[in-house]
Amino acid sequence: MGHTSHKITVCTSCRHKGTDCRPGYELIAKLRAAIAAAGDSLSEEFEISGVACMAGCDRPCTMAYHGTRKATYLFGDIDAATDIDDLVAFARLYGVLGDGWCSSVDRPGTLRRSTLARVPAAIIALEDSDQRAS
Repeated sequence: MGHTSHKITVCTSCRHKGTDCRPGYELIAKLRAAIAAAGDSLSEEFEISGVACMAGCDRPCTMAYHGTRKATYLFGDIDAATDIDDLVAFARLYGVLGDGWCSSVDRPGTLRRSTLARVPAAIIALEDSDQRAS
């Protein structure tokens, strides 16, 4: 894979209470296939990978969108069976947002209510504190 400017990270240890099912692996496979099938540059812009734990255990499956100099979004309660279209639509939106910042009403479908956190880019936080200091 060539250079990507965005990452989607999916928790691979999330599991639904009382089961051994770990939906992160299925989510990664379905999301990779959907982004590859999108027919635009999304597959070149986004790297999709798993990570052992994202500390969102009560909201499986958790995942994050992040990019250089962009706000990071952490989502929970993601379902590989029903949320793929919303995840691809958000990738399209996130890819064109200069600083990654958008309001909840701009996020597609279920992502409006499954946002666990929006973390400003570190570079933006540093620039803002520099401006306040001067």
